[in-house]
Amino acid sequence: MSGLAGDPARGGDALVRLFHVSKSYLAGTWALRDVSLELRKGELAFLTGSSGAGKTTLMKLIFAAERPSEGQILILGRNVDRLRPAGIPALRRRIGVVFQDFKLLPRRTVEENVAVALDVVGVPHRQARGRVFSILKRVGLQHRRFHYPLSLSGGEQQRVAIARALVNEPEILLADEPTGNLDAALTLEIMDLIAGAAARGTTVLVATHDLSLVERFGRRMLRLDAGRLAADQRAAGVAP
Repeated sequence: MSGLAGDPARGGDALVRLFHVSKSYLAGTWALRDVSLELRKGELAFLTGSSGAGKTTLMKLIFAAERPSEGQILILGRNVDRLRPAGIPALRRRIGVVFQDFKLLPRRTVEENVAVALDVVGVPHRQARGRVFSILKRVGLQHRRFHYPLSLSGGEQQRVAIARALVNEPEILLADEPTGNLDAALTLEIMDLIAGAAARGTTVLVATHDLSLVERFGRRMLRLDAGRLAADQRAAGVAP
């Protein structure tokens, strides 16, 4: 366990902070139970656990898609439970999300799909096009920018999803099983892109069932078991 003292006023450079968080959907049924943890700026952590352990629920809470039943969640210094509805979109714009099923718009080109993240924050069209081209070049898809999602391979679609999540330079990146449908070579390619975001200062949380990824990248592992944080293991040489 993380051993947090439970004082929301202390956090240093932690961008994500959970204090004794529980989430219940039905009376007596807990998706998460008494979870406390911190994620710091530029940290890459893996969230593991079997199906139904609570990984997706935890991601939704960090993204402010849901509210906790108990406890406190501070994201980028904001108490999620105290946010007014009008304040939630502003918080979410500082968070990038990569979904397992990509969630690309089939009738929009690759360029247009990535630009959506800039449209919602009012980035001027000319500036947006430059930023979209730059991020597509980073993920190796600049030559596909005028193509439609259905003409892309699974790995290419996932790279578009990552580009969309990163184009707005988010402070936090959440990736829910980003390599679940990819082969070994594409898995490493996608994870290298995600690790690169952490190297540039983004706080990254990757939900995965693939323990070989955790071993290969040698980063912090958070393991959920029946909604509880059963393990919080840091790689050797990684400061707490």
